[in-house]
Amino acid sequence: MKKSKKYDYFEALEGLSKCSYQSAKHLQKVLSNYEGEITELQIREAHEIEHTGDLKKHDMMNYLMKEFITPIDREDIVTISQGIDDVTDAIEDVLIKMYMFHIKELPEATLKFAELILSCCDAMRSVMKEFCRFKKPAKLHELIIEVNSIENEGDALYTDVIRSLYSASTDPVELLVWTEIYQSMENCLDSMEDVTSDMELVVMKNS
Repeated sequence: MKKSKKYDYFEALEGLSKCSYQSAKHLQKVLSNYEGEITELQIREAHEIEHTGDLKKHDMMNYLMKEFITPIDREDIVTISQGIDDVTDAIEDVLIKMYMFHIKELPEATLKFAELILSCCDAMRSVMKEFCRFKKPAKLHELIIEVNSIENEGDALYTDVIRSLYSASTDPVELLVWTEIYQSMENCLDSMEDVTSDMELVVMKNS
């Protein structure tokens, strides 16, 4: 009888990060080809990506409940998988906010944010690919630094756009709407940095 393949948690985490990347790619595509509104179809497409990630995470949790021995602590697997899920949720939330507020025109800064989110997701995906070698963490640390660097760019952009917004407008509705949207875009980058910070803790615990 053929022996069943052992479940690979690192591969599964990488799969979750691919969902986050697909979500970021969808966001970047929608905003770079903006036609005056976020459509229901675009929201459904974002939700389908998010739902795929949820299913992958549930599959992982099912294996985790049955297995006694895992490559890293069970709590760390749960924390990191939830963190990646939060990234995908945060990206979907950007489009949902734009849809709810019925945004008709996009400032240039939203495209810059979308590019940073996509770059950061790509970097996080690379971190996940390397995570299985966490006991030899030199390259992993380099990749985590790249995520941190992109997140720092996002912090600087967020500061600039909020200052510009409040310098140029006194319309309370406009201020509220764009503060919410820019905050949701910055949250995407923060959530990715949170994931890699959790991974650094795993490296420290196992070194």
